[in-house]
Amino acid sequence: MKLFRLTLAALAAGAVVILPASPALAAPAFKLPFRCGEVWSGQTRTNHSPANAIDFNRTDDVGDPVVASAPGTVSLVRDLGGASYGRYVVIDHGSGYSTLYAHLQSWTVSVGDRLEYGTRIGYVGTTGGSTGPHLHYEQRLNGSAIRVYFDGGQALYWGTKNYTSTNECGANLYSPQMVCGSGYNVVNKAGIVSGGVSYGKVYLLYNSGNGYNCTATIKHRSVGTPSSTSTYLEPQGSTRTTDSGSYSWYAGPVKRSAPGVCVRWGGSVNGVAYNSGWTNCG
Repeated sequence: MKLFRLTLAALAAGAVVILPASPALAAPAFKLPFRCGEVWSGQTRTNHSPANAIDFNRTDDVGDPVVASAPGTVSLVRDLGGASYGRYVVIDHGSGYSTLYAHLQSWTVSVGDRLEYGTRIGYVGTTGGSTGPHLHYEQRLNGSAIRVYFDGGQALYWGTKNYTSTNECGANLYSPQMVCGSGYNVVNKAGIVSGGVSYGKVYLLYNSGNGYNCTATIKHRSVGTPSSTSTYLEPQGSTRTTDSGSYSWYAGPVKRSAPGVCVRWGGSVNGVAYNSGWTNCG
């Protein structure tokens, strides 16, 4: 209030008052769009389109997984055929920031999917105007390509440099939407936690097109290694359906119709469990 009164007094005296600018929204902490520990050669060049984009290569890279370089929501999945980006995906990270992954062999996500660090989005290819297998990668602000940053440091401009990925070592390559399939959206979720350690997360999804619920447990521990994992779904007044086994990445999907009733849902990883009460009624 004191600053406000001084500003009014200054204005009354005819002074020009310069107020501090609003702080810029921070960019996401971007990581390489590849699995933890992988080494990729990244090239920037002045005649690239757009110039701030970076191309990634390594030996025999066709079909290698491409992963989300920061948490976000898939905003675009498109195939331009034999031109331009070919098959590409755009992820919206909020605050005007997005990333683009182009020339993909194929994708594994859909528009609206919520992704975390290290979630697989597709595979390296040579579609579109590409003359050889590689990943064309962009970081954008308000739709325009900006200079690329990884792990807090700017990529080399201009030239070629090897980069080692630190993208969520041990991250899960799957999202709950990948497990449940097209049309399913997350409506509830809960961590599977013990002693402050996250063993996984269980998700409840709903498909408004067919009226079905779906559950999936995504592992955070022993990722990529078979271990005890489960998920279940129980409509009120009906039996419980469970999927359990020694799974490397996730348990599920478990799909049930539950018109007009509540559901109970949950899951476990390595003996640590989450069990909901009656939720999402109707």
